[in-house]
Parts: sequence; structure tokens; C-alpha cells
Amino acid sequence: MQLIKAPRDTLLKPLTTVAGIVERRHTLPILANILLKKEGSKVSFIATDLEVQITTATNFGVGTGDTAVTVAARKLLDILRALPDTGEVTISQTTNKLTVQAGKSRFALQTLSAGDFPALSVPETIAESVTMTQKALKHLFAMTHFAMAQQDIRYYLNGTLLVFEPGTLRAVATDGHRLAHCQSVVDTNNESTEVIVPRKTVLEMQRLLSDSDEPVVIEVGTGQIRFCFGEVELISKLVEGKFPDYKRVIPTNYTRHFDVSREALLGSLQRAAILTTDKLRSVRFQIGANALIASSTNAEQEEALEEIDINYNAEALDVGFNVSYLLDFLSSLKEETVRWSVMPDANASALLTLPDDDSFQYVVMPMRI
Repeated sequence: MQLIKAPRDTLLKPLTTVAGIVERRHTLPILANILLKKEGSKVSFIATDLEVQITTATNFGVGTGDTAVTVAARKLLDILRALPDTGEVTISQTTNKLTVQAGKSRFALQTLSAGDFPALSVPETIAESVTMTQKALKHLFAMTHFAMAQQDIRYYLNGTLLVFEPGTLRAVATDGHRLAHCQSVVDTNNESTEVIVPRKTVLEMQRLLSDSDEPVVIEVGTGQIRFCFGEVELISKLVEGKFPDYKRVIPTNYTRHFDVSREALLGSLQRAAILTTDKLRSVRFQIGANALIASSTNAEQEEALEEIDINYNAEALDVGFNVSYLLDFLSSLKEETVRWSVMPDANASALLTLPDDDSFQYVVMPMRI
């Protein structure tokens, strides 16, 4: 039975969209597969890892019959990428094989029953619904994702907090050493709701969202969140747990500020990082009269020193930071200028913001040097 007939690149697009979450190694063999579901001319591609599920649909099915089958995602993707970009690709199904044919190339792939595919169900009741542009949601994730924890035993830190408030959507991420907060205006009057979106979901959404004004609908149900945009639907389980009170972490009383070129600061810190100790990654910052000096040393007594001109006339400050935390932040920005706020205390956190923009704050704890 013929399922699909389409140009190679047309077929690659939906497959690439869903294949990103497929695990190469898993205890359940079927999780290495994607589900192809054909309903007339509509063909749906579905992938899941039991925590996240991505679905995308296209209209290049052939024939009137309905069927569903699962096949190894990576093998199908590798085959399509290796085929020449000429002519059409035909995908057909027999009893337990899926045949991929293009020109004089032919591949027969093993299949598993679609009935065994552990698809996530759509949330039955929606507690919160927000519509915003893809560009705005991608910006929220881009400005906070780097502060998420990785495999922390405090599992609630391994993700991003989304705070739904009347007229506002906030994204907050922290690993206990730094915190990033960003907010966007949205058209909603719903009551306040907080959910923790898993790290993998956030990174997948960053990959899938475009910098466009096309809409994305966010729906929160019991233990789940759903994102719908274009032809894509992503359903994810939520992280249970109590996220730290981010409002207590963000300083509101800092009165000493200086603006610095993002490009100049990024370049200086990249060079200073070369001579840091791998584990500590500490860089010393001496902030004084119209100058920011960043220096680093290592076990071999080697030293790097970088000086940047700034407009600063307050008390001198000598403080250390993990340079990776600053590089993550600076690499994610597109703005030309960064505002750095300090307190005259080597134990106080640094507050990094954007001039004339109160929608973003990044707080970094100091290190002992």
C-alpha cells in the first residue's frame, strides 16, 4: 500500500521537525521509531520520548486508505538525506516492512505495530491559554535557557518556570548560582499560574520556533503543556516541584551602574577564559575609575589581563565570577550594550540588564578568588 509520494526535501522537513526528540538508546525499542499516521491525503509524523511528544502533519499522502505504522526515525532520516535531490520519493507499506524508493534506489525497513506506540494524550482540561508571536516566545526562551540546571538533584531547577499573569508571561531559569528572568506582554486576563517546563522541551521549542510574527498557542492542562504553531504540535509533561522565589533573588536597590559594549566584553572574557583553571573558570574583575579589568590565572602561574574603558566613578570593587556564566549570557544577546549594576560588596551578586529595557534581568553570584 502506497503511503506517501513527495519530493525529498518536502518529506525531510516534517521528519526533521519531529526526529529531534528521538532517543538513540532507550529501553523501549519503539521509542526509536516515529509513528506515520495516514488519513486520506493527510499524513502525520509523531515522535515521543514519553516526556515530550512532537506532531506535524502534511498533505502528501496518496490513495484514500487510512493506516498507521512505526519505523526507525534515524534510519529513515539518514536514507532521505543521502538520496539525491531529484525526482520524488515513494514510501509504501507491506505486512512488516516500509519501502522507500527513489529512482533506482530502494530500501526496505523493519516496522513495529502502531498500536504499541506510547502516544501522549492531549490535555483534557485547559487551565491556561495564551496566544503570542513565535518571535516573542523564542525571545523569552533565548534570554533564559542558559541559566537552567543540568541533571541537578533539585529536579525543579532542570527547566524553565513560566509565570502566566494578567497581561504578562514571564520566563525564569536558575541553577542556584545564577538566575535569568525575562517577560513579555501578552493579551490575557487569566489568573496567575506557574508551571515548570522541562529543559528538553525548552531546547526543542527554541529549535522549532521561528523569528516570525506567526502565532503560537500555549495551553496548560493538568501536568501537561501544549504548544501549537504552524503545522506543529508539541505536548510536554511538566516538572513537579516548587520553584525558588525569583523575586527575592533579583536586586531592586542597586544604584551603581555602568554600560559596556557587549562585543568588547564578550571578546575580553573569551580571551581571559583561555587561561582559567578548567574546573573553577574564575575570572577576577577589578572595577574602578572608568576601567574594568578582567584577569585570570591558572596552575602554571600563567596570567591573562584585559582592560575595558567604562564610565564609572563610584567605589572601586574587586570581585570574582565564573566566566562561563557571563559568556553564556553575552553569547545569547543581540543587543549592542549591557548595563552592569553592582554594590560596594565583594559578596554581592552582579545584576546584568539592558539599557532602557526593564523586561530582562540576569543575576550572577560571585566566587571567592
